[in-house]
Amino acid sequence: MEEKIIAVMCSKAGFEYDIHSLVKAFYPECDVKVFVEGEKQYSSTEGLPDISLHFEEDCIMLGIMQVGEEKNTSAFQGMKIEISEQMERPEVKNSLKQLLYTGLSGHTEKTLPWGTLTGIRPTKIPMMLLEEGKDKEEILDYMKETYLVSDEKGVLSIEIAQREKELLSTLHYKDGYSLYIGIPFCPTTCLYCSFTSYPIVSWKKRMEEYLSALEKEIDFTAEIYKDKILDTVYIGGGTPTTLEAEELDRLLGYLKEKLDFSHVKEFTVEAGRADSITKEKLEVLKKWGVTRISVNPQTMHDETLKLIGRQHTVEQAKEAYRLAREVGFDNINMDLILGLPGEGEEEVASTIEQVKELAPDSLTVHSLAIKRGSKLYQWIDEHGITALNNTDKTMEIAAKGAADLDMVPYYLYRQKNMSGNFENVGYAKEGKFGIYNILIMEEKQTIVALGAGSITKRVYEDGRIERCDNVKDVALYIEKIDEMIERKRKLLEEYNIFG
Repeated sequence: MEEKIIAVMCSKAGFEYDIHSLVKAFYPECDVKVFVEGEKQYSSTEGLPDISLHFEEDCIMLGIMQVGEEKNTSAFQGMKIEISEQMERPEVKNSLKQLLYTGLSGHTEKTLPWGTLTGIRPTKIPMMLLEEGKDKEEILDYMKETYLVSDEKGVLSIEIAQREKELLSTLHYKDGYSLYIGIPFCPTTCLYCSFTSYPIVSWKKRMEEYLSALEKEIDFTAEIYKDKILDTVYIGGGTPTTLEAEELDRLLGYLKEKLDFSHVKEFTVEAGRADSITKEKLEVLKKWGVTRISVNPQTMHDETLKLIGRQHTVEQAKEAYRLAREVGFDNINMDLILGLPGEGEEEVASTIEQVKELAPDSLTVHSLAIKRGSKLYQWIDEHGITALNNTDKTMEIAAKGAADLDMVPYYLYRQKNMSGNFENVGYAKEGKFGIYNILIMEEKQTIVALGAGSITKRVYEDGRIERCDNVKDVALYIEKIDEMIERKRKLLEEYNIFG
């Protein structure tokens, strides 16, 4: 299937990412290319670009051709928005996006639920305004006027920001940290996944080496942060429960021996896929004080599970959940994905009803994100993007299901190229909120990350953030573990002295 290309020409550099993200949101089925006059040569047998943005001293001009048809002068040629030399860059960017959104919305007769917002953390805006003392009505007006968000999404983001602010107030920003440990192995790679993960079968014989490398990083963390308070611990992946029970026992035992867990508010392990969960493994997690786990079906339809590469059935997912309850876990999350191939309102409603029967403590509802590095991207090339169908109605079905389970929304984030241009929302019952999930989105606290492909984030008191990443390749991580540790030392020692 030949992909339609939309070419955008802009007379000023520095706005390419924002332009690309917004145009792509209106035309998810197209390949969007942004050119800057004088920097990138635009050449096309079709002649003029589809969209042009031209900066004047006092305005930005927008022109839109007939995308997908024979190009001619658009009805929007000459559409403009005023700017001034006194405006800071963020103001100019917002004006540019307002102009582009208004033009494309009129041209396509479509609206986007998040308006001009293209970043992954929309709750950061209401969070900042709450901290400035603004009330809900003021924040909603600002989000609608500045970013053209819908009432529904504006209210949702403010509600979540208020809840996040309250939850995060109990953490030790200055004197504390959180810990992430990555287990980058999976039984198989799912259709939609672009994360760097490795088939566990290929690494069974080298797991001893991987765990030894992790233990070196744990030793380093214990040394450099011996005077800091550990608030939350999250073991993710990949699929952590691809480790054997004795390997999990070794890792968790070492972790609890080396680090002070006396102040830990939340200890999460992504149990994840049903084809990796056993009662023995769950008992190991319980033994070492894990307080929160995830059992993630993604859908309750066997046909879809097979299509997306999950080697388990719906019944196996339900059995894994029941096992977790039997072992004694009272904080279980389940992940679902809306917009999976072939699934519409009927399939989503059926999944939600089956989840309600299980009654988990939290529910994370993802809108399918189309990643270039995933097998899904190739699947779309063969079957077309119209096979993916996420709508306002399917989002409403999931939200109502969460409400029926006495859950409220507590965190939210977005990704590029999301089906329906929606969002991912975490719902939970009171007292069952995933604190680490909020931390990773709001970036309020330093997170020390261990394992291949993990990224440590140091948060300064003035809000600045610096990152230090471990190599993604597992063999290289094992080989260069001492180098990874020294990178962290340079970042985090400075924190201890000057933080």
